[in-house]
Amino acid sequence: MGQGLALGLRATGHRVALLSRAPHPVAPSLRQAAEPWGAVLPSAEVVILAVPDDVIGQVAARVALGHGIGQQHVVLHLSGRLDAAALQPLVATGAALGSFHPLQTVADPLAAPARLRGAHAALEGDPRAVAAARELAASLGLVPVVIGGAGKARYHAGAVMVANYTVTLVGVAERLARSAGVPNTLAERLYLPLLRGALENLEDLGPVRSLTGPVRRGDDGTVRAHLAALDPADRELYAVLGRAALELARQDGLEEGRARAVERALGGA
Repeated sequence: MGQGLALGLRATGHRVALLSRAPHPVAPSLRQAAEPWGAVLPSAEVVILAVPDDVIGQVAARVALGHGIGQQHVVLHLSGRLDAAALQPLVATGAALGSFHPLQTVADPLAAPARLRGAHAALEGDPRAVAAARELAASLGLVPVVIGGAGKARYHAGAVMVANYTVTLVGVAERLARSAGVPNTLAERLYLPLLRGALENLEDLGPVRSLTGPVRRGDDGTVRAHLAALDPADRELYAVLGRAALELARQDGLEEGRARAVERALGGA
């Protein structure tokens, strides 16, 4: 993500230095050698710590020691879960502290500038840090959303469910297709058109009105047949997701008698 943001910001006219321990073939023109922080950071306006969550505090402590960070700086980290308190070692510098979380999956930094456009970014922290983060979001084509620090873990859990667990569910579905006799090469792509259709429905209608399938219809017989066909671990996963789907179905007007029948089938009664 750090490389992707650097490429995106450079493309919109920002002067960017990407400090990294090791060279990277994607953006060599942005990289400075061997972390010359003292030569680069004093002249920066915004410093972004694009590092794993569990080392943000350590890197912040290193940046705070003699590298010229002061009241004129804004320092942001990219964690979706942690808030500005993760930058506590920098409090004494007087810098504005906050977090900037692009809500998009980036596996290839070269694709990041295009992929970030139209996505959202969660902003949090000191007022000046949030203001600087808004400007970064505007430059990258991101839609800013301000979230209080206390809510970030819940917000980020939602992001994990949408991005990571959707991928996981497709992997589970592929495995089930293979176990049903679908050839491997076909199983790998079998559900992708279905997933694209569901995404299009979500974009047009939202989750409540987009739900289809046996839970939405109140078809407890099909639900029971599915559960009977699955191994225990998959059965548990299906039931947990089914109960969440049932809440959406009720919101969309599923008749209560049918809803209770599905609930019993899922083991919720």
